[in-house]
Amino acid sequence: MSKSNQAAHPLLMIPGPIEFSDRVLEAMAHPSMSHVGPPFVAVFGENLRLLRQIFLTKDPASQPFVISGSGSLGWDMVAVNLVEQGDDVLVLHTGYFGDSFADCFESYGVKATQLKAQVGARQSQEEIEQALKEKKYKMITITHTDTSTGVLQDVKSICATVKRVSPDTLICVDGVCSVACEEIQFDEWGVDVALTASQKAIGCPAGLAILMVSGRGMQAFANRKHPPQSYFASFNKWVPIMKAYENNEPKYFATPAVQLIYALNASLKEILERPMSARFDDHIKASDYVKNAITKLGLKQVAVKPEFAAHGMTAVMTPNEMPVGELLPKIGAQGVIFAGGLHKQIATKYFRIGHMGVSATDLARGDLDKALDALRNALVQVGYKPAEQSS
Repeated sequence: MSKSNQAAHPLLMIPGPIEFSDRVLEAMAHPSMSHVGPPFVAVFGENLRLLRQIFLTKDPASQPFVISGSGSLGWDMVAVNLVEQGDDVLVLHTGYFGDSFADCFESYGVKATQLKAQVGARQSQEEIEQALKEKKYKMITITHTDTSTGVLQDVKSICATVKRVSPDTLICVDGVCSVACEEIQFDEWGVDVALTASQKAIGCPAGLAILMVSGRGMQAFANRKHPPQSYFASFNKWVPIMKAYENNEPKYFATPAVQLIYALNASLKEILERPMSARFDDHIKASDYVKNAITKLGLKQVAVKPEFAAHGMTAVMTPNEMPVGELLPKIGAQGVIFAGGLHKQIATKYFRIGHMGVSATDLARGDLDKALDALRNALVQVGYKPAEQSS
């Protein structure tokens, strides 16, 4: 097992925040620094350049952003900068976070139409095509992995459909639970904005909203009829800052989270020690390992088809509709933390296992086996006889 200098703590196997590497946590303890001093500016600028590699964009017109805030701030930045009051947006809904993104748009007077899938399912390309033909949409949003259901969208195919049917529609990928664990070919697929947060597969403590905006997305911002209806989230405030930092020049609008920027630097470098393709493969293998174990236990996933299931997490139905509150404390007593349900239709009947970042890429840590062993033991304690023990 990989050696760790971290204090003893329960193994966190939820879909974010995730377990962090020693290198990242050590960077988080960096001494206080001036946020406009050359050393810090150099690190921030390097982060922006490294993020281009994470998102797989080589287009110099693409604009990265790293802003202090949660992933939800990414929604605000999309809603106030890339669309305007009265614009129509098509939200592909595969769970709780589709509702939330739609609510964000509506808060700014943007008209959000939700195309909803059944719990555990996703929209067909035919359904998406039909929706795009019914109305002219300024933007379509895709929750790559909805953390409430563990459903994975086929972003590549959706992008192709949008480009063919409604080429002027901007494509937004909510990648909070997918960036750095699911494949996103930003340039190749024609994504206009992808947003994420630091505490998931990026592998850095919570507190940073991260976005990549395409040249077409930045042009849409430049062509706005009205200024953004936000002070803190406005691109007018942040684009000059990001451009200055990437050019290793100091510029000030709001104080960044200095220590988080150092932790992010350590995480991005750690990720990029290997090709992104290898990292995606690692997460597929870890996901298969967990899901095969779940199947052997006789448990069902929320995702109704294997191809609908995310690779950075697994949403699992409790056996015989057992209240999840009976199961999770018994798992927690073994030093493992899973997440309860979030989707209101099934909230008490399922739980969620995260397998992102070091838990998936450093198998010598033993995180996956410890988590699955805790689940097996807890199921026995509640009187469920796992299928793998019934033969």
